[in-house]
Amino acid sequence: MSRTIAYVVDALVVSIAAAAVVTGLGMVASVVGNDARDLARAVTAAYFVVLPGLFTLYCAIFWALAGRTPGMAVAGLRVVGTGRRRLHWLSALVRAVLLAYFPIGALWLIVDRRHQAIHDKLARTLVVRAAGQPGPPGPPGGGARRVSRAQRN
Repeated sequence: MSRTIAYVVDALVVSIAAAAVVTGLGMVASVVGNDARDLARAVTAAYFVVLPGLFTLYCAIFWALAGRTPGMAVAGLRVVGTGRRRLHWLSALVRAVLLAYFPIGALWLIVDRRHQAIHDKLARTLVVRAAGQPGPPGPPGGGARRVSRAQRN
């Protein structure tokens, strides 16, 4: 559920930013003239084609630099390589392209025993609880308890 929240937050951020740019272009075009208005219509039509590309860049940059997007930060999640190491640029890009252009592949995490989606499997990544984020309560007495990956996500 937390991955869904993160995805929705990130999709909203990218969509709102792109819509603001398109709206701004439309306003400028209304002042400039007919040629600019035609350009604004073309940009608006390309909005749905360009939007997955913007989402790809947004995710890849955040994952490669910070290990998580703002949506993942809100949900307390982080993306790491399968060896629990920092994500490489290529893995971040592969993961972002697959998530943006094949979002239905994310449903695979429902049936996968490691809770990896298709983009996680192909990019060799895991989504884990970020350090310092509250998790499930421990057992009485403060002893350590093994937490399954399903409980962390």
